[in-house]
Amino acid sequence: MTRALDLSKLSANPEPISIGEEAAGNYTVVKRTLERITTDWRDQPSLEQLAKEAGLQPIQLQRVFSRWAGLTPKQFLQAITLDYAKAMLRASESVLDTSFEVGLSGSSRLHDLFVTHEAMTPGDYRNRGAGLTLAYGFHPSPFGQVLIMTTDKGLAGLGFADPGQEEDALADMCGRWPAARFQPDREATAAYARRVFDPAKWRQDQPLNIVMIGTDFEIRVWQTLLKIPMGQATTYSNVAASIGSPKASRAVGTAVGHNPLSFVVPCHRVLAKGGKLGGYHWGLTRKRAILGWECGLSQPVLESL
Repeated sequence: MTRALDLSKLSANPEPISIGEEAAGNYTVVKRTLERITTDWRDQPSLEQLAKEAGLQPIQLQRVFSRWAGLTPKQFLQAITLDYAKAMLRASESVLDTSFEVGLSGSSRLHDLFVTHEAMTPGDYRNRGAGLTLAYGFHPSPFGQVLIMTTDKGLAGLGFADPGQEEDALADMCGRWPAARFQPDREATAAYARRVFDPAKWRQDQPLNIVMIGTDFEIRVWQTLLKIPMGQATTYSNVAASIGSPKASRAVGTAVGHNPLSFVVPCHRVLAKGGKLGGYHWGLTRKRAILGWECGLSQPVLESL
């Protein structure tokens, strides 16, 4: 008999892995600065303003921010303007068609993380995760605390947890596979957290293995999302057309929202028509922050705006 998942028996372990007092302080500064820019980008806050709020000299903030986020505060501010979202769509109207034309597949360079993937069988999904054991842990990331879930075959879950909401994030992710067994193990998940958010570790000769656990339709949508390159975006209707279901935009939106591998399977790169952000399971502020971070790493795209 399958027992219902009892979250009271799970330890969320919300504290991040030990990263040293100085590094932890830097992470907090960067997180707050990201939030400030993402929330108030219309006010175009200056480096001096941001530094004063962080209690640092401008050069100190620039150095710390660049080390953690991979771009300067000014680059990040440029990247998250609404015009950039529109420019991404204008530049990528045929991005999915191009991906299919060049024959991208699960063993190819699907996107910047050099992901290889496999999908659980429909039977595995219908069994609601029975027989699966997933290790999980909470870790720091440029976009707030991240919840990582892994199986023996690779990364199976990635979600975000705002302060004080770790238990809710854990319940959300565990509820996707209620019959699975969940084991807290930050040591096992730490390497994934470091690798996913470090572009220096996105290597074609060492692909990131991910496991997709969903319905057939959801997996088709998620596989399509993997074909959207960094610095580009598409729309729900384009995704629907690319999987041969042009009238299924709403169903595509639901599948995008159910994506259990946030960031890695880039559901944040799907926008509404006209460049509006649309929805995002982990919050629109975070979606804009991720798009801005990616824009900063895509210099040719940024410079063309």
